[in-house]
Amino acid sequence: MIPRLKSLYENNIVNNLMTKLNFKNKNQAPKLIKIVINMGLGEDASDGKKVQTSLEDLTLISGQKAVITKFKKSISNFKTRQGQSAGVKVTLRSNRMYEFIDRLVNIALPRIKDFRGLKSSGIDNSGNYSFGIKEHIVFPEVNFDKVDKIRGLDITIVTSSSSKQSTLALLKEFNFPITEKKER
Repeated sequence: MIPRLKSLYENNIVNNLMTKLNFKNKNQAPKLIKIVINMGLGEDASDGKKVQTSLEDLTLISGQKAVITKFKKSISNFKTRQGQSAGVKVTLRSNRMYEFIDRLVNIALPRIKDFRGLKSSGIDNSGNYSFGIKEHIVFPEVNFDKVDKIRGLDITIVTSSSSKQSTLALLKEFNFPITEKKER
């Protein structure tokens, strides 16, 4: 079954982006490539039980098995050892990516306390958008009673866009609550 947002993108959003951005071909319109969700563990990375619970939480949030990331180098100032756990991450593509965006925009972001929107400054020059969520418990898949510690997560949305304006237009079409800077 095709996710709701994927069919919406193919039927409506591409045409809207073509008119907004003055593209002649529908293949010029920006599209989502992948979403990377990362949860850095910091001090908790040395505790195997906490790594496992955060791995299970991220797997529930994304709907796909998360992997444990390891340090590539030993750095004494940061008290890291090569091969030691650093955090957990998951990369979503295709249908799972659209399902995650649907849950993120419609369920998780409105549940954030004192939420005033996402900043548009998270768009880099390559057309990717990155932002962080301070509490992973805003996702309804996570059982609040079984959470040992509230953790934050970073979400990076990789697009095929080459400019900040087209990335912003794409995300606004997906109903992302992005607030633009007001110039004084």
